[in-house]
Amino acid sequence: MMGSCVVPVLIGLILLQIHKISECHKIEVTPDPGTTVHFIKKADQGQDCDVCKDEGPSQTCNSKLDLTEAQPTIVTFNCSQPGDVFTVEINQKIDCSPTACSIIAAHPDSTRFLEFSRTFNWDLKVQPSQMFQLDFPAPGMRQIKPSESCPDKHTYTFITYQRLGPISIGTFCRNGTISRIQALFKGRVSLEVQKGTDLNPSDFKVSIGPDTKALVVVDVKLPRGLSSTDFFTPNYDTGYYSEEKIKWNFAVEPMQNFTVLFQHYTLPECKINKVLVDYTLADKTSFTKEPKDIQPTNKQGDFSLTLTNCEPKKVPGLSLNINVAVFRGGTPYLCTADLRNEEGLSLQIENKNPESYCEMSLNSVAQEKIVVPAGTKADLSFLDCPVEDLQLTATQTYDYPRASPLDTRHQSLSIPTLDPSLHVPLHQFTWLLRVLDQSTVDLTAPNINLHQSVPDKECNERVSLLVSETDGSNIGQFCSMAGGAIQKIQVKGNVSITVTPNTIKDLSQEKELLRVTMSPEITENVIYTVSPLVSGSMYLATPNWPNGMNPSSSVTWIVGVPQEHRAELQFTNFSKPICDSGHTEIAIRPLDSRGQPQTWREDHSFANTIIQQQSFYLNMSNCEPKSGHFAVLSKVTLYKETKNFLSIILAVVGVLFLLLIIALIVVCVIRKRKNKPKTNRSSIFLPRGKAFLPGNATFPKSRADNESHVYASIDDPTMYGNYADKNQPAEIDNGAWSNGHQMDAYRPFTGPSDSIPSAKDSSVEYSIEGRGGDRDAYQPFLNPPNTFNLPRPRSPLVSQGSLRFEDRRMIDNELHTFKSFGDINPIRLSADESRLQPQMESDTDSNAEPEYEEAI
Repeated sequence: MMGSCVVPVLIGLILLQIHKISECHKIEVTPDPGTTVHFIKKADQGQDCDVCKDEGPSQTCNSKLDLTEAQPTIVTFNCSQPGDVFTVEINQKIDCSPTACSIIAAHPDSTRFLEFSRTFNWDLKVQPSQMFQLDFPAPGMRQIKPSESCPDKHTYTFITYQRLGPISIGTFCRNGTISRIQALFKGRVSLEVQKGTDLNPSDFKVSIGPDTKALVVVDVKLPRGLSSTDFFTPNYDTGYYSEEKIKWNFAVEPMQNFTVLFQHYTLPECKINKVLVDYTLADKTSFTKEPKDIQPTNKQGDFSLTLTNCEPKKVPGLSLNINVAVFRGGTPYLCTADLRNEEGLSLQIENKNPESYCEMSLNSVAQEKIVVPAGTKADLSFLDCPVEDLQLTATQTYDYPRASPLDTRHQSLSIPTLDPSLHVPLHQFTWLLRVLDQSTVDLTAPNINLHQSVPDKECNERVSLLVSETDGSNIGQFCSMAGGAIQKIQVKGNVSITVTPNTIKDLSQEKELLRVTMSPEITENVIYTVSPLVSGSMYLATPNWPNGMNPSSSVTWIVGVPQEHRAELQFTNFSKPICDSGHTEIAIRPLDSRGQPQTWREDHSFANTIIQQQSFYLNMSNCEPKSGHFAVLSKVTLYKETKNFLSIILAVVGVLFLLLIIALIVVCVIRKRKNKPKTNRSSIFLPRGKAFLPGNATFPKSRADNESHVYASIDDPTMYGNYADKNQPAEIDNGAWSNGHQMDAYRPFTGPSDSIPSAKDSSVEYSIEGRGGDRDAYQPFLNPPNTFNLPRPRSPLVSQGSLRFEDRRMIDNELHTFKSFGDINPIRLSADESRLQPQMESDTDSNAEPEYEEAI
């Protein structure tokens, strides 16, 4: 019966032991050299939880554990949440009494003991007559009341040990104005970090400070600008009873004024002396005041405040809260910024020189940067702000409705006139052009073309225009100049245009810079319309050059080529990406779309030079890059179209040579005709009617004006005897040769003959065909003998105008014999002789004879 009861008890004890073992928390701790680790149970914790050292039979458990040896130790807690019961203190000793020292008090590993509330203590020791000095890294320490806590859960406490006991110098947080603390003899620096908070190290430097007569010396560096800082006397909550002095040294920035105010203080009942406050200013001026007096107000420069306590009779002790306010002195410059009448205009002013003592205010509130929203009015003040240190930027926003193809109105982008009282120069002006979907912004210069700034040809004009897309990517830097070639820039979507000065200091004097027109949406991201210079080169840069185009974006240039010119396109600088999807592409095609386009991808090599005889499109599109970027810089140069001057010169020479040949032929013909002898004059036959000249004989005068037809007498031997060719042989010289030609001898007409009828009216034409054979008195004249070799009679040697002129063929003719050598009786053969114009006939004789000289 009894054994049955013992078994359940044993089982319960075993289960309880198992439960206790399962609730145990075990950690391994290794203290740093010169460091001790203490596990201390909180005073208000009555939970049954102990801390144990080691394991097995040597394990010892207690409510407190101290680890001093720098070796691994197993620490076990017999509860599951030891951080709620125990705290951890990590102590380190720094002894500077034997020799001078300068030690960096480093924090331990920040990842240890996160489940505990931790306190890190540094015990400091120097010679009794010396002071230890603590230098804190920027931005220093800020003193708070002992009842307060720090926002970052890192709270520092400084204690000095004196003969009367420990004195708390104060409680501090990081990020303050205190840069150094000095205390006499021995002291402790404590850092409390709450449970679950990561340790944020803030190491400080420990050294021996200079000799002083004060118990504690606090160095303060007051910030620039408006500030208010509190400081508290030691043992602020319980009171300070020591007669030792407490000193604060304040460093004040130039151009700053300070005011000291004792906000809260409790004065002891003094046995001997009084509580006094001694001031020493930067100009070495010293004065003493009591806490109830008015403290220094609106002073400038560094100063020190030394508090001297009296010997109090009893509680309470001295408790004093010192407030030091810093503000700017001097008279500020006041002005007004009224933006209520300017559409979408906002201003921003900032001090670009952090070393200056400028203080700016917006509506009487100090600001590091002044921002005046659009449509508002603001009062501004500037104190000790040089104009060259201030930077004014303005932004103006325009919202445009949906574009219409019929709407050709444009808006001028001009910098508005600001309030003249705002003396700050305008450094930068930005337009934000916001459009609805399916719209395009067209940008043109008002007077001259735009030029894109590239390394080989940068913008050096008065101002530069940075055109960007709304996503922040730049399209390019542009300027208006006489040598510009960009007539229009079209950007799909919203556009940002920023104006910055190049050769001027103030943009407020600039007038119209651009013109904006809305147009329907385009397929490309950017389109340029360019007209290359006739002399010189033009550069085309992809958007955001040289950093590369946006992924899956495109750009097009519409390049106009004048008539009688050709364009030479070169890719002077380019970078190709490795595409993740798609391909980069460069395409060139004529503007009339009738020619075949030329295309290249990133895996193709570009042509060095491309010649275009007419206006053309140049399109570039980017892929989704895997690495690298797509950027191209092109150069377009125009050349005058040169024709084939060699062929022209040869054609002209050929024509001139042909004309020369023709001219030579004409000259030769003319000279030949001039040099050809005239036809020998023949005797004149006078038929009925008008005079008739056989052959092509000519007269120097008309028959009416000369005496060539008057014969005094005719002597055959005399007139024709010398016609015989004396050069002919005698055996053949039988009178059949005359003037080098063989001829028959004259034979009288033996046929029937009638009397010559009387001449009819001279106005009647005489017809040879109508003359009968029986009516002609001299038939051989019209029908010469067969022996006559020449087609017509030759002219005699004797001039026809001479009396010696005789024609042997007319010797027996009545016309030949009707005169004698008697008296001259001139007979005019015909009255119509003057109207007869002899005609020249071409000589059919291949051997022309020289003209005979007139016989005298």
